[in-house]
Amino acid sequence: MVRGDGARLFDSNGKEYIDGMASLWYCNIGHGRQDMAEAIAAQVTTLESYNNFDPFTTGITDVLTDKLHSLSPMPGNRVFLCSSGSEAIDTAMKLARLAHVQAGHSERTIIISRGRGYHGSNYGGTSAQGLPLNKVGYDPLLPDVTQVDPDDIEALSVAMSRDGARIAAVLVEPIQGAGGVFPPRDGYLQSLRKLCDQHGAFLIFDEVISGFGRLGAWFAAQHYGVTPDFTCFAKAVTSGYIPLGGVFVGAAPLRSLEADPNFFLRTGYTYSGHATACAAALKNLEIIENEGLIARAKHLGALVSQALHALQRDGLLNEVRGDGAVWAAGLHKQHDAMAVRDIALRNGAIVRGIGADTNAFCPPLVATDDQIGRLMDTYASALHEHVQSVGT
Repeated sequence: MVRGDGARLFDSNGKEYIDGMASLWYCNIGHGRQDMAEAIAAQVTTLESYNNFDPFTTGITDVLTDKLHSLSPMPGNRVFLCSSGSEAIDTAMKLARLAHVQAGHSERTIIISRGRGYHGSNYGGTSAQGLPLNKVGYDPLLPDVTQVDPDDIEALSVAMSRDGARIAAVLVEPIQGAGGVFPPRDGYLQSLRKLCDQHGAFLIFDEVISGFGRLGAWFAAQHYGVTPDFTCFAKAVTSGYIPLGGVFVGAAPLRSLEADPNFFLRTGYTYSGHATACAAALKNLEIIENEGLIARAKHLGALVSQALHALQRDGLLNEVRGDGAVWAAGLHKQHDAMAVRDIALRNGAIVRGIGADTNAFCPPLVATDDQIGRLMDTYASALHEHVQSVGT
C-alpha cells in the first residue's frame, strides 16, 4: 500500500481498494488527512517530544490527558500514557497487582481473562489472551494468569469463588474483536462487575478496539453501561497516525496507589506522553467530535449489518455477529474465510480473515454510504464465487 484517502487505499500498481478494516481496527478518521499532517508537523517543528519523567512534562501532554480525563468512562480517573495497546494491557496488569500490594494484599496476584480474548503481544497480554496458538513457543508465561470460558458467567463465578482471596483482577474485552467479533451476552458484563465487587477484584476493560467511537459511544463501557476500574486504550485515540496508548486508572485502585504520599510509581516508558503523539491524538479527537463520527458509527454499522444479514437469509452465512461499527460474518464450516478474503482483495475490498470461518469488518467511520455499499457488494460477490468454486 502506498497511498490512502479516507476509506480508500491504493497499492504500488495504482489499484484502488475500499478499506473495510480501518487498517487494523484503528483508522476511524480515514487515511491521508491534511489536517492531521499539519497538526503533527506543527508539533514536530516546535518540540517533537521530551521525556515525561520527573521533573518534566510538556504542555501538549497535559492538554491531552485533561481531554482524555473528560472523556473517560470512569469517574475520578487518572491517565497513564504509553505507545501501544500491548503496553497498555501490561501496564494495567502491573498496576492492578501493585494496587493490591499497596493495600496490604500482596497475595492478590491472580488475573483471570476469557477464552477467545486477544490482549496484545507483550508477555502480559500473551499470557492473558485466550487464543492458544498465539501462546505456542513462548513458555513459561506469566504465573497466576488463567482463562475461563468466554460466555459462561457461572464458570467465572466458580473460579472466583475458589480463589477469591487471591484474585487481583479480571481482564476482558467488552466486545471481543481479534478473536472473531463476539459481543457480550445479555447481562454478562453487569454480572462480571458484581462478581468483581463481591470478591474484591479489579475489573479491567481492554478497549483497544472498541474505544473512541467504534460502538457509537466514546467507550464500550458507556455503550454497555458498566464501569470498570481500569480501561486500556490505543488504536483509534490517534487513528493510527502516530502510535499512542494508555490506561485510565479508576478511583478504586487510585485509593491504594495514592494512599502513601511517599510511594513512587516505578513504571513507565521512554515515549510515555510523547508530544507529537499527543498532538496527533488531540487533533484526531477534535475530528471525531466535529465530524460527528460517533453517531456515524451507528449508521455505518447498520449498513454493514443489513448486508450481512441479507447474506445469512440467503443461506450463504452461518451467523452474523457484531455491534456498533464492528461486525463479523460467520461462514459455514465447509467454506474458507481466507479464500473469501483473498477473492475480495483481488476485487478491491479489504476484509479480515479470522481463523477458517470468520470475516471481520471495521471500516473507517468517514466511509461514505456508497463506499460501504461497494465494500459489501464486493464481499457478497466474493462469497458467491467461493461457494460456487467449492460446489456447495
